[in-house]
Amino acid sequence: MKNDVCCHNHESEENTRSAQLRFRGYTIPVRRILVFALALALWGAGFLFLKTARVAALLCYVGSWLLAGLPVLKKAFCNIRNGHPFDENFLMSIATIGAFCIGEWEEAAGVMLFYLVGELIQDAAIDRSQDDINALLALKPDTARIKTADGWEEYPADTVEPGATILVRAGERIPLDGTIIEGSGLVNEAMLSGESKPVQVKAGTTVYSGSTSINGVLIMTSTKKADESSAARIIALVKDAQEAKARPERFITAFARVYTPIVVALTVLIAVVPPLLLPNAALSDWVYRALILLVVSCPCALVVSIPLAYFAGIGGLSRRGIMVKGAVHLDTLCKTRFLAFDKTGTLTEGQFSVTAVEPAPGITVAELFTLARTIEQESNHPVARAVCAYAKENGIAPYAGIGSFHFQEIAGQGVAVQDEKTLMLAGNRRLLEARNIALPEAERASETVVYVARDSVFYGRILIGDRLKRGAAAAVRWLSQLGIAQTLMFTGDSAASAEGIATEVGIGTVKAGLLPADKVTEIEKLTVRGTTVFVGDGINDAPVLARADLGIAMGSGAAVAVEAADVIIQTSDPCLVPEAIAGAKRIRRVVTVNVVCALTAKLLCITLAIAGYMNMWLALVADVGVMLLLVFNASRLLSVRNPPVRPVQSELSFRGLT
Repeated sequence: MKNDVCCHNHESEENTRSAQLRFRGYTIPVRRILVFALALALWGAGFLFLKTARVAALLCYVGSWLLAGLPVLKKAFCNIRNGHPFDENFLMSIATIGAFCIGEWEEAAGVMLFYLVGELIQDAAIDRSQDDINALLALKPDTARIKTADGWEEYPADTVEPGATILVRAGERIPLDGTIIEGSGLVNEAMLSGESKPVQVKAGTTVYSGSTSINGVLIMTSTKKADESSAARIIALVKDAQEAKARPERFITAFARVYTPIVVALTVLIAVVPPLLLPNAALSDWVYRALILLVVSCPCALVVSIPLAYFAGIGGLSRRGIMVKGAVHLDTLCKTRFLAFDKTGTLTEGQFSVTAVEPAPGITVAELFTLARTIEQESNHPVARAVCAYAKENGIAPYAGIGSFHFQEIAGQGVAVQDEKTLMLAGNRRLLEARNIALPEAERASETVVYVARDSVFYGRILIGDRLKRGAAAAVRWLSQLGIAQTLMFTGDSAASAEGIATEVGIGTVKAGLLPADKVTEIEKLTVRGTTVFVGDGINDAPVLARADLGIAMGSGAAVAVEAADVIIQTSDPCLVPEAIAGAKRIRRVVTVNVVCALTAKLLCITLAIAGYMNMWLALVADVGVMLLLVFNASRLLSVRNPPVRPVQSELSFRGLT
């Protein structure tokens, strides 16, 4: 519950230390079950003495009330002392104390007893959702087996630096992000990505901390520290998501703070005014109605079920490989009208290869690639790596003997290298045309084109092809089914390359040749028209990811893009983008149902209580019963393992979704 400021932590620690009883995924401390059993026994004994020994009956009822209601009474006292008295604990305490005062002993104890049952079930549901977070904590192995001069030795994983050689045996978790240098086998990445199908790895494959080697002995080189690894990032994201509140959550908190004082004031009026104004109105009758009103007015159904719905929804999405940094972003996803994709690494694999070479007249292929490799060798851009890989495979080395030179990567254009005597360029048409270098006609193919020049002399162009990601076309169609008004592509690549990919996936609007600042400008134009989402993965996507109403980053992309984004697609699967939107809409539906049902039930019960058609038992059943129904409704979101909406089945069967 809310506002249990000074009691909650101690109680949680005590529950953690106590024995646990598990049943179908739910966990309840044995101590609390024993307390409930003893309170129930005392309550039953009170009925035996009610007609023969009323003092003994009163003692039994008080004992049952204290055993069942002590946590409620403690929380009410703590919250009053801290200046936050008005919550469900205060209402329950006042209502049951008042029931004792007017002689309704069995009802007073029974209310607390039944309320304890509701608390036990509610806590079990919340603890079950917490299990997902605990499972994430197990992703981070404590130790790593490092190669030293004396052989393989184990060290704490958080002390291992990038560049260390690590041994991972079959069945062990990979302790850090890294690259395989020896060995091969299958790796289970299900805890990271939600994808149950093992991944085949070999020398050169990137592997991530938290995944498990199934059948191979792997030797790898670490590339990140423990606190920068994929597992650490996921854990941090989910913890942050628990703390960030969505708008309905903030509404419920504010609602409870205003609603509860109003209920207390109304209760006083119901107890005092009618006996003064109405003839033959008994004070005890109206006090009883007022106490019933206190019980039935507890806002616990709203206060508990709404945050639980968001918490459970985020947990369900995380198991699908969709990491949401805060519940507030789920609301933004629901309102998405425009969604813009980056191209390279988002809709395409980003694994480029040379498809054609067109040297300028008088220039050989070897001369073209010698210059190109010299320029591109310091760049980490996928296009640069493709050029260098092709040159290396064909035995073409970069220039030797070049003096000190300045390397400059120009975002959205290419690379410029300048030493004391010469300027070398490799990039798109804009890079060379800005320096008045004559070029052949514009490219007509859908490939990315790298133009190469030295000292105003055009050396030729290299055509680079990229492969479309599997499921990209299905993802775009699914977005249309979800009601997205317009899907666009923003890219720094040439128009021909971008339009070729856009045609394949079914995107109608393409903005090509954009610099990072241009992407921000285009996004700003869209945000004026409606909620806009941008999906990207590169360093140059970070500004637009931050500027969009919501940014979605592919988890395999640049760290700065992941940090700037609000949602992380851990598997880099385009189909998880519409799945995130569909999941957010499902969470919103559950939240809406809970809010409407809770408010409707409260209004009906309050009306019946004031009219005198409800006793304490019915009030308790209405209050706790509605709360439990809404908690169970919210808990259903924990079971989101498959997409809430299914697109073209044949195109997604490979993801294990059918």
